[in-house]
Amino acid sequence: MVSQVSKQKPRRFAAIVLAAGAGRRFGGAKLTAPFGEGVVIDSALDLAAAAGTPVIVAIGADPQVAARARARLKDKAELIIVEVASWDLGLSKSLRAAVAAVPKACDGAFICLGDMPKIPHAIPSRLASAFEETDLAVAPFYQGLRGHPVLISRALFSRLDGLKGDQGAGRILDGLGPALRRVDTDHAGIGFDIDTQADLTPKSETSRP
Repeated sequence: MVSQVSKQKPRRFAAIVLAAGAGRRFGGAKLTAPFGEGVVIDSALDLAAAAGTPVIVAIGADPQVAARARARLKDKAELIIVEVASWDLGLSKSLRAAVAAVPKACDGAFICLGDMPKIPHAIPSRLASAFEETDLAVAPFYQGLRGHPVLISRALFSRLDGLKGDQGAGRILDGLGPALRRVDTDHAGIGFDIDTQADLTPKSETSRP
């Protein structure tokens, strides 16, 4: 008797970049502010392109973000721009609008934040490799703290409808228990975001006497 080895259907994940906010604490236009050799959002766009397809960018306050995404991802990834009409109502509005644009052929989506430029691009592949059928989400952890990006299953999409204001998916992830798979990493970049102008300067420089 010849045993047949079942082949699992390859999973397909989209990648979402949340980039609709005004960046008020930064002083506005945060995502297109100079950072490194480019601007703040560049790394998140590159991360998303490495993570999945299509790349869905939720835009709102800064009209330059869409142009930056088109230029950055040209010939690198399928791009879907989602204009969030009520972006000023908070992160939850952008998240729901972006998730609604995920093609039905996708099994889930990576959630990337546009203001986190230090996430290693190898992280998404580690999350995807760790994902199992029973998981509702997979997230990286550094020293016990959850970071980004987070990979969420399509089965979790409907739960995002209850989010309001500036709520992200964090509250839902906190309640998943074992359905949230942890992937430990030694990269602190999964928790670093640009919040104010001071964050544009490396800590090693700001700590100098």
